[in-house]
Amino acid sequence: MQERAAWLAWAQISGIGPVSLQRLQERFGSLAKAWTAPLDELGSVSGVGPIVLKVIATQRPQLDPETFLIKHLQNNPTFWTPADPDYPRLLKEIPDPPAVLYYRGNAALLDAQGHNPVVGIVGTRDPSDYAQRWTRKLAIVLAKNEITVISGMAEGVDTQAHLGCLEANGQTIAILGTGTDIAYPPRNQGLHQQILARGLVISEYPAGTQPNRSHFPRRNRIIAALSRATLVMEAPQRSGALITAYMANDYGRDVYVLPGTLDNPRAAGCLGLMTRGAQLILGEGHLLELLGRIPTLDPIPVQPSLALTTPQTVTPDLSAELQKIWTLVRSLYEGSGQTALSFDQLVQNADQPANEVSSALLQLELMGLVTQLPGMRYAVVA
Repeated sequence: MQERAAWLAWAQISGIGPVSLQRLQERFGSLAKAWTAPLDELGSVSGVGPIVLKVIATQRPQLDPETFLIKHLQNNPTFWTPADPDYPRLLKEIPDPPAVLYYRGNAALLDAQGHNPVVGIVGTRDPSDYAQRWTRKLAIVLAKNEITVISGMAEGVDTQAHLGCLEANGQTIAILGTGTDIAYPPRNQGLHQQILARGLVISEYPAGTQPNRSHFPRRNRIIAALSRATLVMEAPQRSGALITAYMANDYGRDVYVLPGTLDNPRAAGCLGLMTRGAQLILGEGHLLELLGRIPTLDPIPVQPSLALTTPQTVTPDLSAELQKIWTLVRSLYEGSGQTALSFDQLVQNADQPANEVSSALLQLELMGLVTQLPGMRYAVVA
């Protein structure tokens, strides 16, 4: 309770964001200890400069964490902090996890350990009929395959994603840029009520928080982090959906796009994502096949020492291009001393397009030469 109260209290201090909270926790071992630490010790934490110290000196004495927690629960009875066992594991993996995550609805939909498959669907607020139709269709097929659909309850693609999932009696989660009690846009009031009754609504903003333009890009990182894969259905060159896709890529999540036409400006952002290595969705069955390749979060531990010392009695029969990637993987793996190599690291050293490297790694994985770990990291197993 003390640590939970400390997370909530620190979140009220102006100028202290998720990154600073992570650093404070690392420096002091807990935010409860950081709360009582002298100002000069707080000042030794990166990012806590003189201006922020003045704010802490002013605001901290006015706030008792445990008293504030009790009062806060009156209007916000259900929320998680990183100190809670039910706080989502996938959010803890990103650099700036929310200090407080409010929720309403069926909390069981968001398995804290990330075992339940969750797929994000995002896109423009003004989609074409084609994008609306395919968003609804893919949301339905995901729901029928017991895959939870997550989106932002905005107009357009988000709305169709939630509606498709509900139509198929599936599980859906809405991440809001307002308080969990606020339906935005207002025309989605009915959808908001349906999700509260049958799904889950999440926000890092307390009850009563009204829409603010700065909240929605921040909201997108939560969608990207909680989703094992993100589907971008249609997005122009300047779109919040692209922010979600870029974040998903940074977090090591898969990104898939619905193919659009060159003369459709609403699809320009999706075409751009393809040049960054995003994979095309070629149909319902193809999407399920792609999602089936995503590894579980608890793979069998790799024994690096065995991987490096077991003799290779049979040389794999590989094509020239595949041999090039295999040689690169083994060279980096053995030379770096790392237990796993990131996908970005391999692409940077391969001097080949990301999609070609991804294809080669998949073939090597099917041959049993490498294994993919969470976060698009690869380890040698032969």
